[in-house]
Amino acid sequence: MLYPIAIEVGNKDHAYGIVVPDIKGCSSAGDTLDEAVKNVKEAIETNLELLFEFGELPPIASELSQLQADEKYIGWVWAVVDIDIEPYMGKSSKINVTLPDLLKKGLMIKLKKVINTKIDLIFYKLQLEMN
Repeated sequence: MLYPIAIEVGNKDHAYGIVVPDIKGCSSAGDTLDEAVKNVKEAIETNLELLFEFGELPPIASELSQLQADEKYIGWVWAVVDIDIEPYMGKSSKINVTLPDLLKKGLMIKLKKVINTKIDLIFYKLQLEMN
């Protein structure tokens, strides 16, 4: 999943700060931009591990354009980090489901709309829609 990150640009006297708005309390920093991005990826993975341990799903990533409009991030630089959320979704299990034809048709229409996205995102969205 592509999580947006807000970057507070650093310089030789101040570290780069990074916030992950979609994951409460998730932030990091580094003396260089590369170091800050590496550190925030580790921070995201640690947060997702904790959520998994408490039986919670990874949060859905927001639209970057929505976050950019937030006044508290004026002057920040935006990027996205790609995080594989599959390890934080729990083990897979096979189920056999009987559905009414119209519901099955509706699910197939929705699935076709997202078929070109990453496979973990497809399963994530289907799981949310079924709950």
